[in-house]
Amino acid sequence: CDTFVPESCCDPKQKCAAFASDGGGQWNAVKCVLVDPDPDQVGEPCTVADDAVSGVDSCEQGAMCWDVDDVTLEGVCVALCTGTPDDPVCAPVGTTCIITNDGVLNLCLPTCDPLTQDCADGGLCIATEGDPFVCVIDVSGDAGALFGPCEYLNACDAGLACVDSSGSAMCDPRFVGC
Repeated sequence: CDTFVPESCCDPKQKCAAFASDGGGQWNAVKCVLVDPDPDQVGEPCTVADDAVSGVDSCEQGAMCWDVDDVTLEGVCVALCTGTPDDPVCAPVGTTCIITNDGVLNLCLPTCDPLTQDCADGGLCIATEGDPFVCVIDVSGDAGALFGPCEYLNACDAGLACVDSSGSAMCDPRFVGC
């Protein structure tokens, strides 16, 4: 299926959803899943089945459950981009299309100001390649401090960025990011 084309599944009661095909914690493939009979709309709270990257959620066609709590399995429905990967479109005002995970995820995420870190619910305002600053889930936890190791753009505390460790003598060269 194709997440840019909400109706790309053969069954009209299904939607194309990103999921972790290898049992890991990252979305790396897409599959057709049943749309909840009473789906949650974009911006509304939602739930996922089994784990945060199962691909099965309570969101409407053209949306996915995002910023999911690993314990409660609750998040919020965000719109998927429409159009094409070369010319993506986001309907919600104040959002931009972010395509990541080798094209598996295409989400309409809120834009933000990195100087004020104005994201809701403790999200991080980060730069993305070729795109404006967007609000993302903060996965830094107890890590994420200045010159600490990082692997992902959203693994640093607010106001910091994960960059190549070779950029500073303060970074531990054993780690890719700092």
